[in-house]
Amino acid sequence: MRILITNDDGIQAEGLRALVEVAQDYGTVKVVAPDRERSACGHAMTLHDPLRARPVTSLGHEALEVNGVPVDCVNIALTVLWPDRCDLVLSGFNNGPNLGFDVTYSGTVAGAMEGCINGIRSVALSMASFVSGAPIHYETGKQWLRENWELLVTAPLPELTFLNVNIPSIAPIELRGTRVVGMGKRVYEDRVEVRHDPWNRPYYWQGGVVVMDRNQPGTDVQAVSDGFASVTPITLDWTHHAACESLAHHFRSGVPT
Repeated sequence: MRILITNDDGIQAEGLRALVEVAQDYGTVKVVAPDRERSACGHAMTLHDPLRARPVTSLGHEALEVNGVPVDCVNIALTVLWPDRCDLVLSGFNNGPNLGFDVTYSGTVAGAMEGCINGIRSVALSMASFVSGAPIHYETGKQWLRENWELLVTAPLPELTFLNVNIPSIAPIELRGTRVVGMGKRVYEDRVEVRHDPWNRPYYWQGGVVVMDRNQPGTDVQAVSDGFASVTPITLDWTHHAACESLAHHFRSGVPT
């Protein structure tokens, strides 16, 4: 099996090394990842600046670091390292959760999304830690991935669909199992904070505190909150098909409702 690994935390991230450690047991691994952290870049792509890829030897596998975002990394990988395509794209292990609406911001998810766009089975993997500064239990992520590898690579997936996996950052013995669930909601409070520089000129710091309702049955948010790994199939077709007929009727009528 030909495996491409990327991430958004940068090529020196511990989570990427943990992912390489597992994947190398199942096939030929090549790595292309950003040269620095690119969290929350979403499905961005570099268009107006040159991209440079530099070999990295410290991972024990053919690897490149790129001065771009995860989408750039996947496309460079499929041009330079896997010109005949690969069989699997793994993006992660992200240092933090990618639950609910966070998938729209996540560079980790974007790496898997770009693999899917290229017709390759793709999986985004994140370690769901909710306490700032707490140790990330990558050993739990590695154990879960080894136990579920064959299921991930053989699972029947519709066209234009990839998997988003969140593994609670807890000790392996505390992990309660796996749930296949839909996306929940994660909302941020006070997302933009106004600050002032020494000359009293305002500037803005974006971030905010997550306000997360754990009572969301059947979602990734509740699964992870309850100590389960969540597996969510995500489709690239964002069309709300059920709304198409009523919307078409609304426009045909020409009468505002």
